[in-house]
Amino acid sequence: MTPDEYAQQKAAQSGSSFYYSFLFLPPDKRRAITAFYAFCREVDDVVDETQDVGVARTKLAWWRTEVVNIYQGNPQHPVGKALQSVVTQFNIPQEKLHEIIDGMEMGLTHHRYADFKSLQRYCYLVASVVGQVSAMIFGYSDKKTLDYAHDLGMAFQLTNIIRDVGEDARRDRVYLPQDELAQFNLQSSDILNAKYSDNFSKLMQFQTARAQKFYDSAFAALPAADRKTQRAGLIMASIYRTLLGEIAQKDFQVLHQRIALTPLRKLWLAWTTWVKG
Repeated sequence: MTPDEYAQQKAAQSGSSFYYSFLFLPPDKRRAITAFYAFCREVDDVVDETQDVGVARTKLAWWRTEVVNIYQGNPQHPVGKALQSVVTQFNIPQEKLHEIIDGMEMGLTHHRYADFKSLQRYCYLVASVVGQVSAMIFGYSDKKTLDYAHDLGMAFQLTNIIRDVGEDARRDRVYLPQDELAQFNLQSSDILNAKYSDNFSKLMQFQTARAQKFYDSAFAALPAADRKTQRAGLIMASIYRTLLGEIAQKDFQVLHQRIALTPLRKLWLAWTTWVKG
């Protein structure tokens, strides 16, 4: 199996909505974004699949060394090998890959966030940086496109948090800011015990409104000149924003289940967004 085939398999196995946004890209950009996404999956899996924090830190430290190897032309891992030409071709700064690992490491121990400011730092590392690197691969001519990518990544991560409230709670993780829980007369225990209430619905409406503002600010920041090259990101936005609407329509019943769009619906959204240009 070649490094590119390994990265392709890793990306496809995830079942993520991101995969649908890659389908319509030119071959060189599709290969590049697939390699980058496989890297993100590898380091994210360290956090999700490793029970021992010490072991997870050791694995992430290995990936930090691998990032250096990638830029020095001597990667060891198939994903590192697939990324080697990508970081050069698309001028991906090394610190961006390190920031993504920083975010994953933060996720090992930070399972509660006092306020949105502290949560926003985490979202920046695990999502906005990913958005910016993706925008670099898709291609841009105006630096404002990186502002668009920053806010779009934030919107995606906030959507993930809303979707995964119950799943995260079963791992003793509560990514809803503690001061906002208190604002709606809720506690972490309400989330951990999957307790639905009017206050929970109001809290989730509040979280959804914030996510929608980030979608709006992202779209407002995207220069018209770069809209065509950034269509893959717009596909993701269409899928994620539709999902957010679906969750709201189902009254935020996310504590006991994971609400998702069907693959066919995702493909339809991807196709219609691409055709619109």
